[in-house]
Amino acid sequence: MRAVQFPNAMPPAGNDDARFMAAALNYGRRHMGMAAPNPSVGAVIVRTGGEPVILARGVTAKGGRPHAETEALKIAGEAAKGSTVYVTLEPCAHQSKTPPCASALVRAEVGRVVIAIEDPNPLVSGNGIRMLRDAGIETIVGVGAAQAKIDHAGHFRLVRDGRPHIVLKIAVSADGKTGLAGRKPARISGPVSTAEAHILRATCDAIMVGSGTVLADNPQLDCRLPGMEDRSPIRVVLDGSLQISLDSRLVQTAHERKLIVIAGENAPTDNENALVQRGVEVVRVPCRRDRHRKMIVAEAMQELGKRGITRLLVEGGPILSASLLQSDLVDEAVVVQAPVTLGAGAIDALEGMPLDALLTSPRLAIIEERALGEDHMIRLFRK
Repeated sequence: MRAVQFPNAMPPAGNDDARFMAAALNYGRRHMGMAAPNPSVGAVIVRTGGEPVILARGVTAKGGRPHAETEALKIAGEAAKGSTVYVTLEPCAHQSKTPPCASALVRAEVGRVVIAIEDPNPLVSGNGIRMLRDAGIETIVGVGAAQAKIDHAGHFRLVRDGRPHIVLKIAVSADGKTGLAGRKPARISGPVSTAEAHILRATCDAIMVGSGTVLADNPQLDCRLPGMEDRSPIRVVLDGSLQISLDSRLVQTAHERKLIVIAGENAPTDNENALVQRGVEVVRVPCRRDRHRKMIVAEAMQELGKRGITRLLVEGGPILSASLLQSDLVDEAVVVQAPVTLGAGAIDALEGMPLDALLTSPRLAIIEERALGEDHMIRLFRK
């Protein structure tokens, strides 16, 4: 296994700004997958002037409000005066449902603010930093920026491109296969990587598969780790002709947990009506004007962006995985390779493409690589 720099590694002792920003980043990930349409931001308030002491922590609340800074300030109270505040994303500077966080920091008379990364949202985009500096507060930007870029990738992608940050997760055998002949499912991952996959589900707003996966596996697409059931993501099925069965576990639980089915523009209306009656949201997107009349995947991603989904995990089959890669819609990939062999007749992980098309893509770089029990995980991120 090659040596890598793990993105969540703590900085060396003695660098207080880096250490406390790492703490803010760690805390900010607490509600990742639960704060949409807002990013899950972390804030740490530290008393300085001697041995530093953490006074309060805050994280963006479930559903996106209140924001991390105001939560931390509420806990710190008067002690926040003169403190240093570490925040993983530029504080907002515009009035919305709540007053701007930058104004709250100014009113609290904090002494210093350390920000990991600027917010590209046009309503913020440097205005929060300017508001703090205009108030005479020392403001540092860029500490922990590399990790903040990864943690807030969903927010950045939604703001810039109107779609979610797309995480492609693939489990493959040692010979690069993902299913048995006849497109039958195969048990590939071990227990450690299976648990890790459910943690990944818990950090995403939504999880998407293709209709073939639903027909073959009848999945639940939830987080089944004890105590984390409430972190199950929204379910999304890409189903051009609305083949999904009304008896599938996804449709049967649509009233309990949101299910979105994305269909082609010419899918049967009767099928749509039957799904809607069972609590399913059906979204139609255009099809390519060729003999295959495939749905335009990019349009589907835009529709999810309109619904405030910032992080989308894709656990689709070979066809959907290859389509996303060919459309340059893979922003992050998690590839788990198990020490099992499925044989020459098994199904390739990417339809019509070698696995190296993903692993050596010029648009992606390996940012993490480690063992998960007997399996081996490689994580790639858009350059």
